[in-house]
Amino acid sequence: MDALLLSRIQFGFVISFHILFPAFTIGLASWLAFAEWRWLRTRDTLWRDLYFFWTKIFALSFGMGVVSGIVMSFQFGTNWATLSEQAGNILGPLLSYEVLTAFFLEATFLGVMLFGWGRVNERMHFLATCMVALGTLISTFWIISANSWMQTPTGYRIVDGVFEPVSWMQIVFNPSFPLRLAHMVLAAFITTCFVIGGVGASYLLRGVHIEAGKRMLKAAVIFAAITVPAQVIVGDQHGLVALEHQPIKVAAMEGHWDHYPKGEGVPLVLFAVPNEKAERNDYEVAIPKLGSVILTHTLDGEIAPLKSVPASERPPVKPVFYAFRVMVGLGTLMLLLAMVSLWLLWRGRLYASRIVLLGWKALMLSGFVCILAGWYVVEIGRQPYVVYGLLRTADAVSPILAAASVMTSLIVYALVYAIVFGAGIWYLRKQVLKGPLPHEPPQHTEGGDKTPARPLSASGDKLEEGA
Repeated sequence: MDALLLSRIQFGFVISFHILFPAFTIGLASWLAFAEWRWLRTRDTLWRDLYFFWTKIFALSFGMGVVSGIVMSFQFGTNWATLSEQAGNILGPLLSYEVLTAFFLEATFLGVMLFGWGRVNERMHFLATCMVALGTLISTFWIISANSWMQTPTGYRIVDGVFEPVSWMQIVFNPSFPLRLAHMVLAAFITTCFVIGGVGASYLLRGVHIEAGKRMLKAAVIFAAITVPAQVIVGDQHGLVALEHQPIKVAAMEGHWDHYPKGEGVPLVLFAVPNEKAERNDYEVAIPKLGSVILTHTLDGEIAPLKSVPASERPPVKPVFYAFRVMVGLGTLMLLLAMVSLWLLWRGRLYASRIVLLGWKALMLSGFVCILAGWYVVEIGRQPYVVYGLLRTADAVSPILAAASVMTSLIVYALVYAIVFGAGIWYLRKQVLKGPLPHEPPQHTEGGDKTPARPLSASGDKLEEGA
């Protein structure tokens, strides 16, 4: 357990927490904009009640995302100083653009969205909600651009071991960026969609908040029927780009070790136990030629196997192989559930199908699992490089870093996260169980009440109430 391994574990631990909250708020902000738009169009009070209910969830999730993001950024200076020194000329501006665009936009309108109901006119409040939703998407744009450049670096030159920008257009819009951006945004929307649908289905199963549950589930079914198939298409195209630029990552995803005879094609490995010492798969279950069809869109296409490079150039195979199957397996279940639910909705039998309602409840958190699994595939799959093909992870760690220091900070992070995020998730669950109650926002009078001093106060009730 040296400083390098502990630093990788620490960064993976922190980012695993962080990515869940922004991904959820990306989709949730757009859902809030949709709910408020429906309220303005129909004046149906249920839409307003749903808006205020999910605003509480958004406020707390947004706060936890900001907190975890701040902690994560510290590690670039403490644990990954060499990466910051050599690639800071490119990564620094990209991350700064996120602050200058997304954070300023969100900071400007978030307060109006959370506390402005009754203080500003309805159109201004709706504009604020839309701007917050836009801010989350702009933030995604810059973060994915920076990460994609590390996957497929372009538009740079290296001077004395330091990356210097040559073309910002090539840096920002690097080869993997457009599809990775679409893939991440769809993943965020699908994650939120299944949370909303799962909450609605759980209400129907419990026999509470019936009308709200029906409306949430109906919206989730329609949206999932659009976004999940779109994600399948985008994921396929993303795989083709990865095969072109990071073939060994794809070989690890597929558990593909050897060249096959010409014309035989590559099988699709459904299940196996990768044996990295023996450089083979044990207990393999595979379908002939299907791997070529999916990966190259031909019957006899070939991909570079893991053995085509030395072992020192390969990523850890097992975590990439299994994480990819978790993502695809859950995605397939989500697709089947969305299609069956859409058919039942069309036939008018959606809300009476207990099996389908249980399916939505069971897959309520599946989007979060898919996001984590997909992120592990992307990040572990690019090893042993942090900037693919150019800067190895072992060379990017801070040169003077004691393993004991990293271990201590990792333990502290784990304890603090367990307390802070444990309390936050408990409170989120409390709000979900309470459900969307009729909400008549108070009409504020000039100077008549106090302005909340912190964003998390928009989450609603005090923690001790109803405990």
